[in-house]
Amino acid sequence: QVQLVESGGGLVQAGGSLRLSCAASGFNFRAYTMAWFRQAPGKEREFVASAFRNSGNTQYADSVKDRFTISKDNAMNTVYLQMNSLNPEDTAVYYCAAAGRAIWSSQARADTYDDWGQGTQVTVSS
Repeated sequence: QVQLVESGGGLVQAGGSLRLSCAASGFNFRAYTMAWFRQAPGKEREFVASAFRNSGNTQYADSVKDRFTISKDNAMNTVYLQMNSLNPEDTAVYYCAAAGRAIWSSQARADTYDDWGQGTQVTVSS
């Protein structure tokens, strides 16, 4: 069965960096669209970044563009989220998600994704 296991979260000071990892198994990772979403307390889950199917072409939320980088390692079945210049507004639980039938225009929608990880907490102190 599909498994997505996130790691790499933690506590960091504003301006710092973290790299999240999501190890995937149980499906054809290369052909899937992989994404990161986040959910802050009292807020809805929001799109952060995605890497599209085989191409790995990326999309980003405006709030993280030029600070975060998503990368898809097909050899390791792992997707990463490099987060730089973190600020307290980035504090959230970060979720990895996988979609087998995403289209380019649907990547930012949570209902595009079939499978989700358990989440990893990222806390940015001011």
